[in-house]
Parts: sequence; structure tokens; C-alpha cells
Amino acid sequence: MKLVIAMDSFKGCLSSIEANVAVAEGFLQADPGIRIAHIPIADGGEGTVEALVHANEGKLIEARVTGPLGEPVMSTYGIIGGGKIAVIEVAEACGFPLLTKEQRNPLMTTTYGVGELILDALNRGCHEFIIGLGGSATNDAGMGMLQALGFKFLDQKGQELGFGGGKLKFLAKMDSSNVSSAVIDSVFSLACDVNNPLYGPLGAAYIYGPQKGATEAVVNELDEGLRHFAKVAFQDLSLDLQEIPGAGAAGGLGAAFAGFLQGKLESGAGLVLGKTALEERIREADLVITGEGKLDGQTSMGKAPAGVALIAAKYKVPVVALAGDVSEGTSNLHESGISAYFTIVGGPVDLESAMQPDAARENLRKAAEQIGRLLKIKF
Repeated sequence: MKLVIAMDSFKGCLSSIEANVAVAEGFLQADPGIRIAHIPIADGGEGTVEALVHANEGKLIEARVTGPLGEPVMSTYGIIGGGKIAVIEVAEACGFPLLTKEQRNPLMTTTYGVGELILDALNRGCHEFIIGLGGSATNDAGMGMLQALGFKFLDQKGQELGFGGGKLKFLAKMDSSNVSSAVIDSVFSLACDVNNPLYGPLGAAYIYGPQKGATEAVVNELDEGLRHFAKVAFQDLSLDLQEIPGAGAAGGLGAAFAGFLQGKLESGAGLVLGKTALEERIREADLVITGEGKLDGQTSMGKAPAGVALIAAKYKVPVVALAGDVSEGTSNLHESGISAYFTIVGGPVDLESAMQPDAARENLRKAAEQIGRLLKIKF
């Protein structure tokens, strides 16, 4: 039997690689003769760099950049494609894990470090970029990133604006004359699974601002800033940022990449899975095992397991999904190509205990072993 294991990470618990290994151990315990290929996957969020570096025999790079509140942080990104393609998760430079809950303040947080990661990769010879837009703690329309890349954003006195979404309302002029040709000529592919506009009721501030620490009053201020930023972009650079689907992703980084850098917004799972050998492996497989920390109604709407199932459906290969939690609204998973799904938790347990890495690893192994033993039954 040929088995492909392609587990997404269990957020905050196990990486994709760790989850794959646990599942493989379970199946091998049930049947030592099974042939297994395991491929780490992601959907553009946490684990994207690790998945693509592993799948493409790339390398990890560490760089010290400006963090979300202006302090230096150590960030990691990947280089693949013979040294020409950089894989960057924006959360490495401006994400939630870099802040305590009390520090979250989208009026102050900046994406400047994302631009510094891009510059570091450019200096190493990269000219193509895969950008994972998930997990940002910012709402600055990507202004910080663009500042790092050479764009100038000036106030009424001709002074450069500082960091944070709170500065957008003071913008008077944009200047792109100092941006290098290396930046302009680079190709940016953006893993993005939202279509939110930059501003308005469905925009970056109103939809995502509260989880980033914004009160109702701050949300209104941020939205006004994003609206003003778009107005100046249209006046000075003829960019219509509001008309870009996904412009509101990552606090407006979608607008910065797609508008100022001509980046292409793509399905996260489709973009990442397309850069692995997953389809080639699935084509030859008898069964595929996928999954993530939580299966719910959102899984079939662009999450990595649904992307795996879509590929498997092309070759009529059955797919079994495993998850720490299976919530309501999963009835459409079968329609997305997942043949069956199971929770790995065997009984009542609190979330903190279930998310202990050793516990999750053992639960995955046990669930996989039982599925493997079931497959050996002859009726």
C-alpha cells in the first residue's frame, strides 16, 4: 500500500513535519510494510516557510529586523528555487507572537520589518517572493514595509511619517522615486484567502482591528486613516487600492503588495501546495492522510486539507482527515473531497492539555495506528 501523509500544522502545538512523523509512526506500527511519503504543507499562514523549505530542499535564513513596535527582533525566512525564491511569513516581522496581549496596538504597530526581510533576500540574490500574509498585528496599510523599500510618505511639512496605522491620517504626499529597480522588477506571489477591501465596514480595520487590540474608537480612526491613505495613493500614484480584492488582508499589506509592488494575490493553499511534490506523490498513492488542528466549516474554504483533497479528487484517491477538534459545520467536508474525518481526542479533556505537544503527538499516532489496523481487516 502506498500512503501519502500531508498534515497541516496544529497551530501552537505541532509543526506540519512533526504531525506527519507522528501519523507515519502510527501507520508503521499497524503495518511495517506500508510505503509512506510524507510532505509538509501549509496554507500561507504559520508553517509556510518550513513546509516549502523542506519540500524544496531549501535553506532557512535568520535576519535581525524591526519588530512591530520598533524594537529589533530575530526573524526567519526561507530560500528555495536554487537561491532565487524567498519565502516570507509576515508574522515573523510583525505578527501576534511578537507581542503580549497588552502590547497589541494597531495605531503603533508597523510592517517595517517585512520590508527589511525583502531587502535581505534581495541582497542574497532572490528576485521572486512567496509571501504568507497571515497573523499580522498591524493596520498600517503596509506603509512601514514600503518605507523600508524606499517609498516615502510625507506629512504637510514634508517630514517622513513615523510608524503605525495612527500616522496614516497625516499623509500628504507619496514619493516612489527612490525605490530601486531590484524592488520594482521583483515578482511577488501572495498567499491570501480573504477578499476584504482596504477600508469600509468589511475592511481591514473593522473586520480585523478588534483582534489586534483596537477599541471601537480606534477602529474608526484606523478606517479613516486607511481611507485617506487610499485617497493619496490615487492622487499621487494613480493607484486605486480600494478596488483590489484582498487589499485589506494583513492590515492593508494586501494593498501594499498588490498596488505598489504589482503582487498577485492567490489562494494560500493552492500557492503553497503548487510548490511541492504533493500532486506527483498523490497520483501514485492508494490513500492520503491530511488534517489540521481544527476541522470546521472554514476548512473547505481554502484551508490546506481542502487543497489536498482537491488534488486527490483528480486521481480518485480517497482522503482521510485527522484533527484535534471537529466542530459543527463540517458536513461540507465530504463534498470537498474528504472521504472521512476523525478527531484524535479519545475523551473529555481541556484545551490546554490537548494542545500539549507530547499529548497531541501521541493522539495522532494512536489514531493513525487504528486506521492502519482497520485497513488490514479482510471482509
